[in-house]
Amino acid sequence: MSGGARNGGGRAGGGGGGGAGGVVPATPLMAQYSDIKAQHPDSILFFRMGDFYETFGDDAVTASRVLGITLTARNNGSAADVPLAGVPVKAVGEYVKRLVRQGFRVAICEQVEDPRLAKGIVRREVVETVTPGAAFSDDLLDGARNNFLCAVHAAGVASDAPLGVAAADVSTGEFRLALVPRADAGALLARLAPREVIVPRGAERGGGGAAALPRLDGVLVTEREAWEFDGAMGRDDLARQFGVLSLDGLGLGAGDGAAIGAAGALLRYLRELQPAGVPHLARPVVEHARGVMPLDEMTRRNLELVESLRPGAGPGSEGTLLGVLDRTLTPMGARLLRQWLLAPLTERDPVEYRLEAVAAFAGDPLTRAALRDALDGVRDVERLASKAAAGRANPRELRALGDSMARLPLVEATLTKILSVERGAWSESDSDAPSTLHAPRSGGDATEPAAPNDNALLSNLSARFDSCADLSSELARALVERPPVAVGEEATIAPGVDRELDELRALRDGGRDAIARIQAEERARTGIASLKVGYNKVFGYFIEVSNANGHLVPADYQRRQTLTGAERYVTPALKEYEERVLTAAERIEARERELFEGLRSRAGGDVRRLQCVAQVLAELDVLATFAEVAEREGYVRPEVTDGYDLDVVGGRHPVVERMMPREKFIPNDVRLTEEARLVILTGPNMAGKSTVLRQIGLIVLMAQVGSFVPATRAAIGVVDRLFTRVGASDNLVRGQSTFMVEMAETSAILHTATRRSLVLLDEIGRGTSTYDGVSIAWSVSEHVHDVIGCKTVFATHYHELTQLADELPAVRNFNVAVREVGGEVLFLHRLQPGGANRSYGIEVGRLAGLPAPVLSRAREVLALLEGEQIVEGLGGRGGEAGARGAGHEARGAGRGARNGAGKPLPASRAPRPEPREQLALFVAEPHPVVERLREVDPNNLTPLQALELLAKLVAEVKGAR
Repeated sequence: MSGGARNGGGRAGGGGGGGAGGVVPATPLMAQYSDIKAQHPDSILFFRMGDFYETFGDDAVTASRVLGITLTARNNGSAADVPLAGVPVKAVGEYVKRLVRQGFRVAICEQVEDPRLAKGIVRREVVETVTPGAAFSDDLLDGARNNFLCAVHAAGVASDAPLGVAAADVSTGEFRLALVPRADAGALLARLAPREVIVPRGAERGGGGAAALPRLDGVLVTEREAWEFDGAMGRDDLARQFGVLSLDGLGLGAGDGAAIGAAGALLRYLRELQPAGVPHLARPVVEHARGVMPLDEMTRRNLELVESLRPGAGPGSEGTLLGVLDRTLTPMGARLLRQWLLAPLTERDPVEYRLEAVAAFAGDPLTRAALRDALDGVRDVERLASKAAAGRANPRELRALGDSMARLPLVEATLTKILSVERGAWSESDSDAPSTLHAPRSGGDATEPAAPNDNALLSNLSARFDSCADLSSELARALVERPPVAVGEEATIAPGVDRELDELRALRDGGRDAIARIQAEERARTGIASLKVGYNKVFGYFIEVSNANGHLVPADYQRRQTLTGAERYVTPALKEYEERVLTAAERIEARERELFEGLRSRAGGDVRRLQCVAQVLAELDVLATFAEVAEREGYVRPEVTDGYDLDVVGGRHPVVERMMPREKFIPNDVRLTEEARLVILTGPNMAGKSTVLRQIGLIVLMAQVGSFVPATRAAIGVVDRLFTRVGASDNLVRGQSTFMVEMAETSAILHTATRRSLVLLDEIGRGTSTYDGVSIAWSVSEHVHDVIGCKTVFATHYHELTQLADELPAVRNFNVAVREVGGEVLFLHRLQPGGANRSYGIEVGRLAGLPAPVLSRAREVLALLEGEQIVEGLGGRGGEAGARGAGHEARGAGRGARNGAGKPLPASRAPRPEPREQLALFVAEPHPVVERLREVDPNNLTPLQALELLAKLVAEVKGAR
């Protein structure tokens, strides 16, 4: 595992140093700073001072350099000034985002008491530490993918000891635990795609029994003390977090110690980052090895599931399976779709549950359209609920949550409608029908396709649905229609919600009317018709009475100012009114903040309900999306079985056909059975062999995700693993050549694949010499056929491998058809039985624009090679697999080395042919100067004659030029 910053050793530690990063605590303020900084040495400390967050010492130097802000100095009362750099409070989000994206941790230190009430230094505390793996800000998050923080812990020092993985997304509250074999840990972490991983200290260097931790490039790695991963402590942490006495209720047993230890370390780390806690963290989803297919790096990459291989392709989903299928309407749905694509199911029942639900939506376009219209206005309920529970949601986000909840009755109505059409009687005994995230129901005939006609999945979603009507109505009633981002900028609480707030607003906004009312009341009380109520900045509110009416002034009037012809007075009631008016704005903001925080706490208290309904919305969104894409793209429902066979009629590549006119894509049929389980696929370059391989893998994966597939008909026996090795590239960072990468990937397949696996190979053995390559490809094919017995398609330019069909009973030859017309090659992109006899590489070179002389000479060399038919016996069980120097087939050659009984000999016992003279590809004409030198006897030349001869030869050479 490798990453950018590391705790104490990388970027994240750069802002720390010792204590306060060089700050000498000569003043009370800097002493406070130093104490807080000492608790967060590996973070850049943003220290709140009024309207700015200040950084000091080494932190200031780092922040100035990374953020491009001015570096100044503060006189600390000591001999040396302290470096200082600050950012405005209102713009802090942008600066934090830039630091975190650079791999730094940022500790936010706030003033936690009112400066006006503080005695001495204002009390400050770190309220949050932002890291790449623990962020709430939308600026740091991608709405279409989770932001996981993972902890990894080895169960022991043995090489086969499993790894425990705990993953939390603090932005959504999602929490996952898994115990996986070390070989599958990389696939799990790649699926989770964490931004940050915590490991026991020394794990990356092979300590702590974790020498085989998977490698993750570009991930922040944080080392923690090994004792923090203790299983017993982890049990206590989990029990305390979720308020349980036993972990049995969480689905964790005695054998899950490594996962429990990882969970404890993760929870402890989160409490450090979030001192207020993570109350929104959902009960853990426990993943076990069975039920979900691990996808290794090469398969994810080669199938372009979520990232494109095209040069220059950005981080978006264009050109990927995700880009084709993602028509989701909610952020929760987009995240779930990505999770499903990276975690195909390996058991038939849960696949059928999804397919049945997709079929229901596909069969009712009007209801599906109504559902999608209802979902279109739903915001990110999952993250908004988590923000509310963590006390971070602002008024605008809370209103968005309420508006999203207001659309839930429409969603529920469409779900009820489609169920009333699709399901029959759904009894209470089926109430435990599984969510697609959990294991399937047991029972039933495993040989028959599951057909839950009662739509078990949709029924389950309906049973879990909660419209949250009470919360929705409360949010809609309490908040203005368009609230501000922060309380105090504009009105947040709607009129009529709180009487005190309404009175304060009336005071603030209706001063003139109030003065007129008070003036009328005082005139009536005193009988002074000329009495006036006024206001000035020096004396505030006053009652002015002329001297002529002085005898009518009541006893409760208090003289405030004497004028030439009048006196100004105040009364206790007027003083009270003045105080209320002058402080109305502050009191309005305080009251609104109080009401809003109560409302936010109310929403946060329902975080479990909101998380549950968010999961239901996500599943409905993805299922309806599958149906929508199926209708638009002409996909069909696959027949998923527990059998072995794979039978696809009219299969298409979902991404390639989207990127070209539909009528130009040529569909192909593929059938793999026990009797014909290994296909040797030959054909020319550019004929589409790699496309065929990828489309087979994508069709199987889409089916096991629960999607309809691009085909005319498809019957798919569920596979437990899918391996796709297509193309090759080196890995300079890991010191591996192209061929080494190819062999490592092939080795992983041969060690991991089972009989239920699907293996798609392209060009094994091309990175070395021809003889070595053919030998490896031949041996790999035999091993897959004889030992593993899995379904395999092997695309190759080693046409010698087609002879395997003569020796191995379950091998079949296919090729991608071409047609030669007028000396040019037409690629038909259609599979047909039989092996190819040419690769047409020179024709591909012509299409690529190679110079004509190069092409002409290549044809000459090819003719020489084919004429010579250089064949060296490579026997073995496959018979003759003669490899010629240029990798072309030896057409017309013999059937290989055999013994007297006609049986093919092993390669070690096959008689080697007599050595023959090497083919001269380039015949050189003798040079005249060379011929002259052959006739010269240097022993009979004098020095002068030698010089004269040399001069003549040089002149001849120059003349020839």
